[in-house]
Amino acid sequence: MGQQEVYDFLCKNKGAWYTSRDISQKLNVSIGSVTMSLKKLRKTNLIKYKNTGKRNTYEYRVG
Repeated sequence: MGQQEVYDFLCKNKGAWYTSRDISQKLNVSIGSVTMSLKKLRKTNLIKYKNTGKRNTYEYRVG
């Protein structure tokens, strides 16, 4: 499980916002793996993210 799988998932679902928990459930992988992949993807500027207002909860989508 890596960044590519998370990125591919977001690309297939363009326009929709997903939390790391949503992604982990849909891909059937651990939330820790998804979180680490999303952190790395955030540095590449390939994805957009926003704070949901809840503590340390972000939503992600393809930019």
